Amino acid sequence: MNTMTTSNDYEQQLRHAGVRITRQRRIILDILSDSEDHPDALEIFRRAVEIDNSISLSTVYRTMKLLEEQGAIHRHAFNGGPSRFEHAGAEHHDHIIDMESGDVVEFHSEKIERLQEEIARELGYEIVHHRLELYCRKIK
Repeated sequence: MNTMTTSNDYEQQLRHAGVRITRQRRIILDILSDSEDHPDALEIFRRAVEIDNSISLSTVYRTMKLLEEQGAIHRHAFNGGPSRFEHAGAEHHDHIIDMESGDVVEFHSEKIERLQEEIARELGYEIVHHRLELYCRKIK
C-alpha cells in the first residue's frame, strides 16, 4: 500500500520541529519516501551509504526517531525483530509477516474490520486504535 508521502513532506515536518535538514538527512528522507517495503534502520543505512558513505548509523537512528516523534512514520517491531518503519499517512491496513522470509505483506479486510468492531461493541468498548499482525508460513 504505497503512500504518497514525499521527501518534501518529511522535510517540512522536521523543519516544523526546528530540525536542520542536512544533506545526509535529505538522503535518508528520499530513501524513506521511495521505499515500498518496511525497512529497518540498518537497511535504510545500507541504502544511504550507497549514495553517500559519510552517513552514519546514528544519523539514521536520530532521523527516524525525529520522524516518529512528529507522527510522520510508524515503528513496528514484528515478532520482536528490529524496528521497521513505514509511512504514517497510509490508509489503515494490517500486516502478514512471513515467518520464513521476514517479508511483510500489507492487506485490508472489511470483514475483519467489521468483526473487530462487533466484538468490541458486544464487550462494551469502542476501538480507539488497533494493529493486527498475522505471523504466517507459505502453504507448501
